[in-house]
Amino acid sequence: MTVAHLHPGQRMSEAVRVGDIVFLAGQIPDDLSSGIELQTRQVLDGIDRVMAELGGSKSDVVSVQVWLADMADFPGMNAVWDAWVDKKAPPARATCGVALARPGMRVEMVAVAALRTR
Repeated sequence: MTVAHLHPGQRMSEAVRVGDIVFLAGQIPDDLSSGIELQTRQVLDGIDRVMAELGGSKSDVVSVQVWLADMADFPGMNAVWDAWVDKKAPPARATCGVALARPGMRVEMVAVAALRTR
């Protein structure tokens, strides 16, 4: 089985592919001063970007862990998620409240995908 690292760095890789399974690093927002809706959009854009670079799309995402700094942001995050998610192939998902790594960060998402043989 082949293991490939996408953009490996000193501490982590952007994603690791093991055969057809891809583990994405936590995707975080760019603008930590913005509200939950924009931060969620930026995180989902990050998932889209990594998946496109791997030759896949959000339809290939099979599982997502959503981490929120404040569970009061759940409705705002869900509004953006609902507009983004593939309605024909929604991933399994869990959402929890956690202390995130940087001040101002309201959301982080970790995804797993199964790339289809194309």
